[in-house]
Amino acid sequence: MAKIEDLENLLNDFDAEVRKGALLELVGMLRHGEISLPAAKPEVNIHIHSFFSYNVFGWSPTRIAWEGKKYGLEVIGIVDFDVLDGLEEFLRAGNILGIKSVVGMESRVFVSELADVVTNSPNEPGIHYFMLQGCPADAQRFGADEVLQRLRETARSRNKGIISRINEYLGSVKIDYEADVVPLTPSGNATERHLLVAYDRKAREIYGDRAHEFWAGVLEVGAEKMAGLMEDTPSFYDVVRSKLMKFGGVGYTAPDPASFPSLEEFVALGRRLGAVPTTTWLDGTNEGERDMEANLELFTHKGAAALNIIPDRNWNIKDPDEKTVKTAKLREAVAAARGFDLPISIGTEMNKIGQPFADDFSAPELTDYVEDFIRGAWFFYGHTVLARLKGWGFGSSWADAFFGEDRHAANRFYEEVGRAAQPSRLILDMIAALPDGAEPADVIRILSG
Repeated sequence: MAKIEDLENLLNDFDAEVRKGALLELVGMLRHGEISLPAAKPEVNIHIHSFFSYNVFGWSPTRIAWEGKKYGLEVIGIVDFDVLDGLEEFLRAGNILGIKSVVGMESRVFVSELADVVTNSPNEPGIHYFMLQGCPADAQRFGADEVLQRLRETARSRNKGIISRINEYLGSVKIDYEADVVPLTPSGNATERHLLVAYDRKAREIYGDRAHEFWAGVLEVGAEKMAGLMEDTPSFYDVVRSKLMKFGGVGYTAPDPASFPSLEEFVALGRRLGAVPTTTWLDGTNEGERDMEANLELFTHKGAAALNIIPDRNWNIKDPDEKTVKTAKLREAVAAARGFDLPISIGTEMNKIGQPFADDFSAPELTDYVEDFIRGAWFFYGHTVLARLKGWGFGSSWADAFFGEDRHAANRFYEEVGRAAQPSRLILDMIAALPDGAEPADVIRILSG
């Protein structure tokens, strides 16, 4: 067991070659019967953040693929914020392990039609979280570096601004972006959660076992209460983030719409990458999400072809009144997606302690939607396979030639490909060998044979 745990820890090393070597050793142990893993079960999670944005356990794309195989997920996927740095690593690891894998990217965009309306970014009118799900290849291959580089630069500038304001406020505890934050990331893509870790470490470095007294003063909480709070890292970080970084906090500044890509620009990036433009849903309580029919009417008109939902935070709720509201809104969101024939992408994010590795599909609050969730994951995997191997993904010229505007037929086709196409070398080679003139029926035929 110790060797397995050591190798699993190496899967999170910042050196990609170390991660790859550890994975190959684990696969060798699998083949020799030293490790036994379960068969895939009807559960999916295609929205997990890796350490290329922020994973609460520091998991790399390779580690996430391994954990998905250990758990027995039918389909697994990573979604990182503003970057596709883990794409090739994750899809390669998925192929090595024989687990269906997809990759997405999430960012914030400006929606001019909703300039005065809050949708899924609380307290920020016009700013909307949007995804490119099912990205089949990295940005350099398609020459899309310019937009992604701008996203990196915007995030970097924003983080430095937050640090400058918080450093001035805290006085004695100051962090340096290059020295204290960048080393926490494998590729320099820092998030607010990395800043939290850096400030926590710096305060402990300066104040030692009196760090709780420092934070008690900053957060205006009794020292004894703060000492207890700091033993619960997630709660402690939530309080610090709320006080210092979120809306109303000293480090917060209202977003400048000009600093975000427009929705149209981001959708165009997705098309260049061969990804599926995917709008996202928070919880249905903000003005821009209360009428999901109107919401999806706008976003599908702009090019969205799928909807992302994080189920756990919309049913697994202690407060009964809040739970009643959120579960009703979840039902409305799924119903709206069905009405627009949008595949649903789901997952648990794993960028905060307490989030599960996979949604509880046995929960009564989710049973009506499990089929939607699994079919959605099949859709994105089917799209990814055909896009990578043949350039025949959803939205491609090949797909347009056969399906035109018939979204229902296209969705069912990619779902079936995702269901039937096992991630084996034999199956993938058979798909790759199809002639350029092949039709959808030819793809289904070889998968059914």
